[in-house]
Amino acid sequence: MVTDQGLRGIFPPSPETVESAIVNNRDVLARMADQDLQRFWEDQAKEFVWFEPWTKVLDESNPPFYKWFVGGVTNIVYNCLDRHVQSWRRNKLALIWESESGEQRTFSYHALSREVCMFANVLRSMGVRKGDRVTIYMGRIPELPIAMLACAKIGAVHSVVYGGFSVEALHGRIEDSRSNVVITCDGSFMNGKIVELKAIVDEALKRCATVEHVIVVKRTGQPVVMENGRDYWYTELMNLPIARTASGASRCETEEMDAEDPLFMLYTSGTTGKPKAILHTHGGYMVGVATTLKWVFDIKEEDRYWCTADPGWITGHSYIVYGPLLLGTTSFMYEGAPTYPYPNRWWSLIEKYGINIFYTAPTAIRGLMRFGEAWPNRHDLSSLRLLGSVGEPINPEAWRWYYEVIGKSRCPIMDTWWQTETGMFMITPMPETPLKPGSASKPFPGIEAQVVDENGKAVAAGEEGYLVLKRPWPAMLRTIYNDPDRYVNQYWARFPGMYFTGDSARRDEDGYFWIIGRVDDVIKVSGYRLGTAEIESALVSHPTVAEAAAIGLPHDIKGNAIYAYVILRSGVEPYEGLPDELRAHVGHEMGPIARPEKITIVNQLPKTRSGKIMRRVLKARAQDLPEGDLTTLEE
Repeated sequence: MVTDQGLRGIFPPSPETVESAIVNNRDVLARMADQDLQRFWEDQAKEFVWFEPWTKVLDESNPPFYKWFVGGVTNIVYNCLDRHVQSWRRNKLALIWESESGEQRTFSYHALSREVCMFANVLRSMGVRKGDRVTIYMGRIPELPIAMLACAKIGAVHSVVYGGFSVEALHGRIEDSRSNVVITCDGSFMNGKIVELKAIVDEALKRCATVEHVIVVKRTGQPVVMENGRDYWYTELMNLPIARTASGASRCETEEMDAEDPLFMLYTSGTTGKPKAILHTHGGYMVGVATTLKWVFDIKEEDRYWCTADPGWITGHSYIVYGPLLLGTTSFMYEGAPTYPYPNRWWSLIEKYGINIFYTAPTAIRGLMRFGEAWPNRHDLSSLRLLGSVGEPINPEAWRWYYEVIGKSRCPIMDTWWQTETGMFMITPMPETPLKPGSASKPFPGIEAQVVDENGKAVAAGEEGYLVLKRPWPAMLRTIYNDPDRYVNQYWARFPGMYFTGDSARRDEDGYFWIIGRVDDVIKVSGYRLGTAEIESALVSHPTVAEAAAIGLPHDIKGNAIYAYVILRSGVEPYEGLPDELRAHVGHEMGPIARPEKITIVNQLPKTRSGKIMRRVLKARAQDLPEGDLTTLEE
């Protein structure tokens, strides 16, 4: 039942939730971090194994090229696997996986470590050495995190490309990273159909001179072309003596890495401009992702945790692969789509596996909302104790559906704001935090966020401005691969001494942050700044609307006029007068200035494969202009 406070827009946690939480003194921790930032993060770093201790926690001598745990020697994989195998967690489940067809595979920490060691030996036999780049282009199967971990174990830098990106996108990323090995599958399954990954790799490699070897996991069994001397089957390699030590053991020595040695590069989606290869490192990233996951999602030994993202995105890197394994957690991974074969697939999996913590995206929640409450209500979701949201601001209507229908009004929603670049949660609730639907709440302890104006001055509570971060954090990106000047200009030049997130936001009188959207997703109408997320939230709050996208188009008088596209809920048919009704509804919710000039009802919206609406494509189509690079557009 929603409390009186909930009805007023604030949802406090239950006393039981607060009492049992690992962290229930957030304000105390924040004050400690403010008083001594380096001591705060040093205390968290002591939770992990270091082969050599650091001599300096934070080097600020060459901003913005900050360094963390300087002189420290470690390896994130040693902390993800090796140390657990040497403890009672050896036989604890690390990963549970289910395919679209219902096939199940499980890996204990011992079994996962064995697979990683063997594949790391295979990579070493192919000449992969510390600092080499390896491109991974796979479906959502266990071999994907195994490949990531194997690379990191031997000091290679992995570059995961989401399985399903086009030939052009894959080619560009292989070429930019100068990878000499590609790991892929014959194909992958999604919505019962085969995505032909190997064929895409073959086409991309026609113009990639650096690639010497391609390792192929047999997933679908479909016929593929295997080029002699270049292409090798994963299973065959794992059965060769090269996968083991000279004595035949399935072990592999873990490379000792400097804290600042690169761990992985990950390309941003490329919705605007050339994709950027964000570079993260072993030491600071390890400390940041593990600490944030443990405190925000209150990870306990007995938990079963499910993040629905693909490992190919930063959410998957930080909070499917590395974060959970660092904490010795049992994670669940599902191969396919949330509505295959029916819209209850996710809810049936939560019930089947007893999932305690469920972390997904607002896009998915809004999509599942369209099918109504009957599908989730068929399942026992009582194992859930925490929910999470990631990827974009969640509109209050979707938040309430998620909270009431999935969480049964008892599971707090951890609405996290962070980026590929930040590597870890930056603004987020914790289980003890009173929640406001649509707000990511407050900065994580140690993070100093602020909303500023064009001149970098803090704005008053309630006013909109640019979201910046005012001090370094451990999991921050170190640079853009092979382009340090772009790193400086993109993130640090606009507001000297501050990291510019590219997002607009406001902070209310309680110190809660409300992310409005990307700066280029803010529409200025008659001098008023209107966030596309706010307009879209207003549209989705209408009972007929499932999803919405708003764009600004040039207007002779207003400067810009708002155009909106909406998808109706399942079972709702468009009727005469509905667009005008929706325009009036937005005017009622936000004021006359926000009323769209035109509303078009559509069946789908152009999105990247990570679920972000490509507004530039909508703008181009509305004005009959070239649509530009569509390689990141989902089919």
